[in-house]
Amino acid sequence: MEGPWTVEAAYTADLATVASGDRGSSSRFLDNLDIIVEGDLDRLLGWRGAKVHAYLLNNNGGEPNIAAGTLQGIDNIEVAEQGARLYEFWVEQDFGDGRGSLLAGLYDVNSEFYATAASDLLIAPAFGIGSELAATGPNGPSIFPSTALAARLRLGEAAGRYLQVAAVNADAGSLGDVGIDTDLDHGVLYLAEAGWTGPMRLAVGGWRYSQRQDDIRDIGQLGQPVETVAEGVYVLAEGILYEAEQGLAARAFLRVGASDGDTTDFKGGWQAGLRLDHVAASRPDSAFSVGMHQGLLSDKARANLGDGGVAAASAEQGLEITYADTVGRVTFQPSLQWIDNPGGDRDAEPVLAAIFRLTIALK
Repeated sequence: MEGPWTVEAAYTADLATVASGDRGSSSRFLDNLDIIVEGDLDRLLGWRGAKVHAYLLNNNGGEPNIAAGTLQGIDNIEVAEQGARLYEFWVEQDFGDGRGSLLAGLYDVNSEFYATAASDLLIAPAFGIGSELAATGPNGPSIFPSTALAARLRLGEAAGRYLQVAAVNADAGSLGDVGIDTDLDHGVLYLAEAGWTGPMRLAVGGWRYSQRQDDIRDIGQLGQPVETVAEGVYVLAEGILYEAEQGLAARAFLRVGASDGDTTDFKGGWQAGLRLDHVAASRPDSAFSVGMHQGLLSDKARANLGDGGVAAASAEQGLEITYADTVGRVTFQPSLQWIDNPGGDRDAEPVLAAIFRLTIALK
């Protein structure tokens, strides 16, 4: 019989090389250590239907996106501040009978909101959460690598209709970086998502900050930034295209998002792709994925670029192709990315980047 505690740990190392582009070639090494501990509070304390979740991160290495010069990034384990941090720490109460749950604590909203499982093999950050939401907030929303205190309510079954809502401190920060903010000086980020999960999953979501944010261009009479509402919506779909018994499985995803276009560089964007599992008959863990993404620049972002002498493009877009396979505890994953209009500059040379990822399951 398993104990009341479970522990998972994995180490990921990336060698990211920018092979072409205006900034020339460059290689950066970066790594990520995940340690996840979960406890069954029913067995530990007699608290029926409850569990505690703690997630520790440690990140080191370079910042390959500096070499690439893109707006949306090329590597989803890149961080601006290196070191160890408490990524998540929450308690969840299950209502039983598939009716839903209530969660409170340090929480990554992208673990449940604006997320598609069919895109999780892709390394480009745009496939994790839409750039028009990822670029919001005083220091980013509550996503990797810094989360914030939150409360999340989910109603519905794992298979079928569901509704989830969350209220999240707008000032993200956890132990190990800027620290946990508890005073709500920057307000709250509200999120809601409703959908249906089955062979295909369909969902629509929206988000809005309670306090106005600085406009990226407009200024008042005294020279201060005009404050405006930061909000947005998104829709997503993913599902099974083909599935053979003990063989090839194909899944696809599509996501589209839009925002106010006043508080971030992006007025919206989209991501789409395909994932194939059990690609090789003799390799059950083999997987292949291809994805496309586009971040649409707002008129104000383009005007700001123009003020700096940049020939502003309407969007930055990219393509990623990746393959992964596992031998024992080790997963090998090469990835190729091509980014057009990097940095929103239509005159910039396209960027070609190659990432080799090595992941070791430690426990």
